[in-house]
Amino acid sequence: MKIRLPVLLLIPTLTAACAGELQSTEEPPAVIPEGRPFEYPAGELWEAQAEGETMLLVHVTELGDVDSVTVDVSSGHAEFDTAAVQGAWKLRFSPARRADRRVPAWTRVPVRFRADTLATMGTPTGGSDE
Repeated sequence: MKIRLPVLLLIPTLTAACAGELQSTEEPPAVIPEGRPFEYPAGELWEAQAEGETMLLVHVTELGDVDSVTVDVSSGHAEFDTAAVQGAWKLRFSPARRADRRVPAWTRVPVRFRADTLATMGTPTGGSDE
């Protein structure tokens, strides 16, 4: 059973990763907020009301599609890391730009799992540390 509960995607904190590819871009990729791509995993973590944050590295194509996802910094819980990676594949981005051209690029995407954010779970936030 999957529970679509407290997961936050922290859009304002997206930062450039893999310097070689992003340093030469003028505008990094940006998440396009759509739906609720992340699911809080059911089970022991939910029962314990556990919280955590997984930092992902996401490669975005020149069309804004996710091409590759890897965990950059683990939350310390394999279930959170797995849920973050699975959700990242559902994201859409406005692609990075160099001058007037779209270019592929890497970006970091933090995904925060919290048990007290029912109203905003799985949606991008305004960057507050609620």
